[in-house]
Amino acid sequence: MKKQRAYISAIQHWVPDRVLTNADLEKMVDTTDEWIRTRTGISERRILGDGKASSDMGAEAVKLLLQQRQMDPVEIDVIIVATVTPDMFFPSTGNLIQDKVGAKNAWAFDISAACSGFLYALALGTQIIEAGRHSKIVVVGTDKMSSITNYNDRNTCVLFGDAAGAVLLEPAGEDDDFGILDFILHSDGSGAEYLHMKAGGSKYPATLETVANDWHYIYQDGKTVFKFAVQKMADISEEVLIRNNYSGKDVKLLVPHQANLRIIDAAAKRLGLPPEQVLINIDRFGNTTAATIPLALSEAFQQGRVEKNDLLVFATFGAGFTWGSALVRWGIDLKK
Repeated sequence: MKKQRAYISAIQHWVPDRVLTNADLEKMVDTTDEWIRTRTGISERRILGDGKASSDMGAEAVKLLLQQRQMDPVEIDVIIVATVTPDMFFPSTGNLIQDKVGAKNAWAFDISAACSGFLYALALGTQIIEAGRHSKIVVVGTDKMSSITNYNDRNTCVLFGDAAGAVLLEPAGEDDDFGILDFILHSDGSGAEYLHMKAGGSKYPATLETVANDWHYIYQDGKTVFKFAVQKMADISEEVLIRNNYSGKDVKLLVPHQANLRIIDAAAKRLGLPPEQVLINIDRFGNTTAATIPLALSEAFQQGRVEKNDLLVFATFGAGFTWGSALVRWGIDLKK
């Protein structure tokens, strides 16, 4: 028997209206537009307003997703949310999104895998469908990175933005060749010291000292993270193709995590892909963590750059360390 395969049947994204440009950052910290663009590829990023949270962005993306699929929210079986900026420790951001969109029959939960969170969540949703337990699973990547960014730290504040993206997973037909073909995921906890938020958890609960020491913001050892990410994202992109008897020439688009333009270029070079076959929107949104892959893919689909039966590679790297890739045969037509 042919194994039940999951496919992406709808995709949407949502970003805040407020734009934070490099020129704005020049007035806030000791940096320049030229310095930021040459080292990261970023020109601007979106910022969510005060009083709004990751669940608000995620809920907006899911509402758009339901409109696209012409589906009632009560049809959703499961909501999996990837985020490192939950509204609160509990209840989960997934539960909050479930309530905000009216998905009364869904069970929901969060996963935390930093920038790799969306691929981890996609893999979980795929396996639930492959097991035949549910048929409509919403996977959301949403992060309000501005809430944990220190805008006095020029090494990190130039990198991050806020956004959400969402996909709907459903079973493909028995005769369909499209869907989530494969995924490879990895973790290495020894990398925790190089990219983390030190306080706010059970080890260092919030105190006057943790706040004064800026332990509730992102910390990143940029050089170490960059070196590791360049190697791992390139390796994992190639590995998922080789394992499935494909090569770069078979790929329509590489959809990489939008962390740094130089990291993306290294992965594309390993696959032998020209610039037109690589999705890049880091220049306009920065690193939106768990939202980067669905955000970039949603834009590409709306622009007609992704067509039915195209072969896509997703690749990511994040804190933990975490990294992974997915091989996807696209299954929806923009005309529908």
